[in-house]
Amino acid sequence: MSANFSTPQDAEDAYYDAIDEKDLEAMMAVWADSDDILCLLPMMPAQRGRAGIGRLWEPLMSGEVVLDMEIKHLAWLEVGDVAIHLVEEHVQAPGMESSQIVYATNVYQDTTNGWRMLMHQNSPTPPQTAGLQMPDTD
Repeated sequence: MSANFSTPQDAEDAYYDAIDEKDLEAMMAVWADSDDILCLLPMMPAQRGRAGIGRLWEPLMSGEVVLDMEIKHLAWLEVGDVAIHLVEEHVQAPGMESSQIVYATNVYQDTTNGWRMLMHQNSPTPPQTAGLQMPDTD
């Protein structure tokens, strides 16, 4: 891991930039060097540790499908050396008429090597329920 991320936002920006650029090495540089890190993508088994997460993302990064992602920050919580970000990922793949919205939770920790990702979990947006709305953070 060569990059030092001075804020959780720096780590998050590097994570999504690496996905956009299909750069597995750069994306893995954001993750903490721990067997306890966790990644859960929709319709896939959860993966723990750097090796498992690398295997999970490798086909997505090396494939021909290019995803266009726009990120909207919904909520941030930072307590001591841990930060939790709730984001809305607007994902569009070739052939899709419109983007699909996916909610993601990203958890970061301030380590001796800067801020690193501990967990990424995302899931499709649930159907709208009357009376339940996300707070406006703009």
